[in-house]
Amino acid sequence: MLNDENLKAQLQRVLASVEQLLPKVVDTIDWSQSWAANWRRYSFAGYLEAINDLDPVTLDDLLGIDKQKQILEDNTRQFVRGFPANNVLLWGTRGTGKSTLVRALLNAYGEKGLRVIQVDKDDLVNLADIFAAIKGAPYRFIILCDDLSFEPGESSYKVLKSALDGAVYAAPEHVRFYVTSNRRHLLPEYETDNLGFKMVNNELHAGEGVEEKTSLSDRFGLWVPFHIFSQDQYLELVGQLVKKHSLEYQLNLNLDEELFHAALKWSHEKSKRCGRTALQFSRYWVGQQLLKQRK
Repeated sequence: MLNDENLKAQLQRVLASVEQLLPKVVDTIDWSQSWAANWRRYSFAGYLEAINDLDPVTLDDLLGIDKQKQILEDNTRQFVRGFPANNVLLWGTRGTGKSTLVRALLNAYGEKGLRVIQVDKDDLVNLADIFAAIKGAPYRFIILCDDLSFEPGESSYKVLKSALDGAVYAAPEHVRFYVTSNRRHLLPEYETDNLGFKMVNNELHAGEGVEEKTSLSDRFGLWVPFHIFSQDQYLELVGQLVKKHSLEYQLNLNLDEELFHAALKWSHEKSKRCGRTALQFSRYWVGQQLLKQRK
């Protein structure tokens, strides 16, 4: 038989194990002070964790994507003011400013009641809990799913479809989804997908496989494409960023052929011309000049 000490020790181990499975006790987010949050998975549930250190990026900082900025800002303004607004799919090349644009919109419209909740793909199954956590809050919430893509059969794929389509997990009126992805249809596309096309009354119709792959992206009211910059766009952005970083350190730099040649070489090594590449080069170049001048 167990004596009192052994029984007590066993009970303590059991309680410690059970405690690991219980939802974490967290303070309710004060949305008047916190403009953004992450959904954190914990055991079988999760919780919203406030993000208080926001990226200070502004809309004016984002160059070379004026058309995309205008489309997304117009939709966001409609949403913030309580007008009809769409869920948005921002798709295209990596490093072109998709998620950064959403963060800049938060800085621009946070004072007007915009809030952002970032949710990882695997946590989309918890959308109902997230909606419950913000129920009745007098703010407008963007659910941001960054760098999203699915493989066939993933459970979170169907949950997101339902939330966008007004089914079981329908999003509340004060919630919209902004999703970024490298894939226009969020699913991998294969050459064999085209084998399902058929003629019906002299019209070409997609097969079931293609219809399924486009069924999720079709639920986004806005598709905003982001493409690789032209060489001229890239070099213009490099010049603007080098100027900006130079001013921050009271450094007087010439935008000369040496700089632009180095910028092109940098983009070739990175294999792409985009905003991220231009930003990385400008940091490198200005940092190098600072080291030379301030030994």
